[in-house]
Amino acid sequence: MATLTVSEAVHCSAQLQLPDTVPAAEKRARADRAIRQMGLAAVAGSRIGGRVCKGISGGQRRRVSICVELLASPALVFLDEPTGGLDSAASLHVMGRIASLAREERMTVVAAVHQPSSEVFGLFHGLCLLAYGKMVYFGPAADALEFFDANGYPCPLRRNPSDHFLTMINKDFEELEEGTTLILPRAAEVIETLVDSLISQRSSGIKNEAFAIKEGAPLAKKRQSTFFTKCAVLTRRSCTNMHRDAGYYWLRFGIYIGICLSIGTIFFNVGNSFASIQARASMLMFTSTLLTMMSIGGFPSFVEDMKIFRKEQLNGHYDATAFVISNTLSSTPYLGIISIIPGAIAYYLTGLQRGFDHFVYFAAVLWACTMLVEGLMMIVAAIVPDFLLGIITGSGMQGLLMLNAGFFRLPSDLPKPIWKYPTYYISYHKYATQGLYKNEFLGLTFEDLGGRGLTLNGEYILKTYLQVEMGYSKWVDLAILLAMILIYRMLFLVTIKVGDAVKPMIKCISVKV
Repeated sequence: MATLTVSEAVHCSAQLQLPDTVPAAEKRARADRAIRQMGLAAVAGSRIGGRVCKGISGGQRRRVSICVELLASPALVFLDEPTGGLDSAASLHVMGRIASLAREERMTVVAAVHQPSSEVFGLFHGLCLLAYGKMVYFGPAADALEFFDANGYPCPLRRNPSDHFLTMINKDFEELEEGTTLILPRAAEVIETLVDSLISQRSSGIKNEAFAIKEGAPLAKKRQSTFFTKCAVLTRRSCTNMHRDAGYYWLRFGIYIGICLSIGTIFFNVGNSFASIQARASMLMFTSTLLTMMSIGGFPSFVEDMKIFRKEQLNGHYDATAFVISNTLSSTPYLGIISIIPGAIAYYLTGLQRGFDHFVYFAAVLWACTMLVEGLMMIVAAIVPDFLLGIITGSGMQGLLMLNAGFFRLPSDLPKPIWKYPTYYISYHKYATQGLYKNEFLGLTFEDLGGRGLTLNGEYILKTYLQVEMGYSKWVDLAILLAMILIYRMLFLVTIKVGDAVKPMIKCISVKV
């Protein structure tokens, strides 16, 4: 997570992975020890960095990832290019520490390493050498030189064995070697010779080794922290991220204030004339729909959260339920802030009903709408992780729902198939605008300033002019919005779980095709 420091990231991971029986002081000590072992003590207080800020280097980020995975002493660790971005000294230090941890904790480490130094190569017990989808060698690393020598490709003196192996089996540049001074055998021939030799000389050894692995003791899943501890840690981490990432809420907060100042000055003190009826309805509609639609602005941050969740979920740190709960809890206070303060500016400048209970209802509807939109955008982020496609998809969905809110087209005028049934009733804008209409118009009387002495009460306007359903109170509308928040979050959870089940099948089908 880009906004966290190295120390915070490793400490949070320790709290997630280590069981609650481990004291908090020991968790912190283990995290600090892992940071020192990976040579990150100098940057422990620096932010990891990424999209939101400049942070530590790529090689240091890689080492942070290794720290996180080694905290719980897993039985099996996969490392993809752990020395990428590191110089030879740092590579030797990191791989040496990993090798010693593997011995101490009895871990099996499988690492993909490109062009290791001779010292790093000497740390490996086993070697699997691959070339263009074919296994060229599989066995003890110390026997690889003898294998190449026996097949007519000896390693020159004082040459790094790994460099020699890669040089022999790399055929990417053979078509460009016409004028080169290098005299090397054809890599394609080398690969075929080595593959044939491996099959004939070592096939029985490979099978025996494979059987030994299968017959070993089953891996036991290590105990982790409880579900409630994971929710608490993830909520606290998410709050920290939201606080530090200006693009998550603070930028929207500033824009909300600017828009609400504009709304308040444009509709300033609308009064109680007939003309104010349309002004009030327009202001409430704009505030509850277009203003909350700006939650789309947080989509890049949602995508980043989903990427981090996918990685940590696959590593077994926590499940989708804990992630959804923590994301919901952490976003609630921030959405409350950006609903109450800008909402108060627009509400009181416009001159809507002065009762405090009316404003509380107004702010509660704004908060519910922003929570709904965030839930919708999280669903989109789970399905469409691409930033541009996600923005387009989310905007299109909200635009369609907004058209059926009963403002741009009165409910009685909506076409019955699709738009009235069911879109009108599943659109959260309907319940938001109708609840705000009831909150504002009930109890008001509007006078005709043209001298004709006509007056209209708010209930008549709601029934005839705005076609609001008056069979239930505004609190029912708010309750429906709150229920929809839960439904959207549940849909978000279901989307994640269904995606986890469907994606492997889709990949399997695509590979077969």
